[in-house]
Amino acid sequence: MTEPFQLAGLSLDCDDPESLARFYLGLLGGRVLWNDEHSVGIRIPSGLTLAAQRVEDYFPPQWPGTAAVHLDLAADADLDLCEQHAVAIGAKPAPVQPDPRWRVLLDPAGHPFCITTRVVAG
Repeated sequence: MTEPFQLAGLSLDCDDPESLARFYLGLLGGRVLWNDEHSVGIRIPSGLTLAAQRVEDYFPPQWPGTAAVHLDLAADADLDLCEQHAVAIGAKPAPVQPDPRWRVLLDPAGHPFCITTRVVAG
């Protein structure tokens, strides 16, 4: 069996799924696939599904530190402008910025994500 799986989506724990989904729609575009009391799923233009799912007693990961997975986002505009846009819709700059080619931001639920204008072509 070769390549038996495909990445179907990514789930992000949070305390407010609707707010987090709205943030990622504003950041990445896309459309809502479902919205119920436990989760909101969105399909972003790349075809990936992001699911914001409510977790009781949720606490955000700490950057750097406890975040096991984070999103890396490519941008084709000025990095400062991209960061300003993300902050305007609800992101916060992370307190530690380890590499000037990337900007580490925290989404409204505290998950780190990185943006860069430098993407290695495959």
